[in-house]
Amino acid sequence: MPPKKLSAFHQFMHKIASSSAGAWFMARTQHHLDRIVFKLSGGRTTMAAILTGLSVVVLSAKGAKSGVVRAIPLLCIEDEAEPGIFAIVASNFGQGHNPAWYYNLKANPQASCNLRGLRQDYIATEAEGDEYQRYWGYALDTYMGFPHYKSRVGGRHIPIFVMKPVSFVD
Repeated sequence: MPPKKLSAFHQFMHKIASSSAGAWFMARTQHHLDRIVFKLSGGRTTMAAILTGLSVVVLSAKGAKSGVVRAIPLLCIEDEAEPGIFAIVASNFGQGHNPAWYYNLKANPQASCNLRGLRQDYIATEAEGDEYQRYWGYALDTYMGFPHYKSRVGGRHIPIFVMKPVSFVD
């Protein structure tokens, strides 16, 4: 998949967000801003999508322990070879632990996703082997922050979930 052409503004925002200080700040604030913009836009966009110029999916997954459905905006790694299927990367802004949503999807792989205003049910499977390498390559082509996150996570493997619409799985 060829890298997406980004404006100078979007490239600048990627550099800020992928820096240690930027990632620390974004990890603590971005999801709050995303929820506000998502609601104001009628579910069509998020603050992260506006700032980065990238596709953002709002994942609604059932909590592994609580059973409560929680929504979180995440960078969407699209696969041009398989339209309708995408991946989400559990980089957690380069922190040393997996994000909570990773454990939620492991326990409850069926989730609802809103992408560009369209809501659909998906089944999440954790990518391994060649599939992982393919999606990691797409991730690197999509967002310049992933190599920085990888260098900061230490020995932690960064999981990737492939999201397939329930209609594809049946």
